[in-house]
Amino acid sequence: MIRISLVKTTLAAAALSLCAALPAAANDVRIDQYGWGNSAGGAQNGWSNRIRVHQGGSWNGATAQQYGARNLSAIGQEGWRNSAATYQTGSRNAAGSGQFGSNHTAILTQDGNGNIAAGVQVGNGCAADVAQGGNGNVAAFVQSCP
Repeated sequence: MIRISLVKTTLAAAALSLCAALPAAANDVRIDQYGWGNSAGGAQNGWSNRIRVHQGGSWNGATAQQYGARNLSAIGQEGWRNSAATYQTGSRNAAGSGQFGSNHTAILTQDGNGNIAAGVQVGNGCAADVAQGGNGNVAAFVQSCP
């Protein structure tokens, strides 16, 4: 009986230490929104995925979907009626979109390992669409629209 209690106690301690270690491998979402009518959403499947969204202004929308491990999606928008979306599959992907002004659209899609995409749009009415498939891709875009 003592042996069974000792085994149960050991298993319980191991389970507690495993649960204490899990937050380090958990997914992470942070959203800050200021203004009126902003929306943000996302989905994560896997581990150590991170979504960061900051929106200032009004009627901005952000979407981030991540599948795999160690993905990072960062979207920052200031102004009016901006829209940004990131879709990532695989591991070690990174995506970003910074938009200032009004009526911008950015879509960043990545598939595979080691992809990086970035962007900045300034002014009014810029549109960017980046799609990457495969390994070790890098993309960057900067636009200044009227």
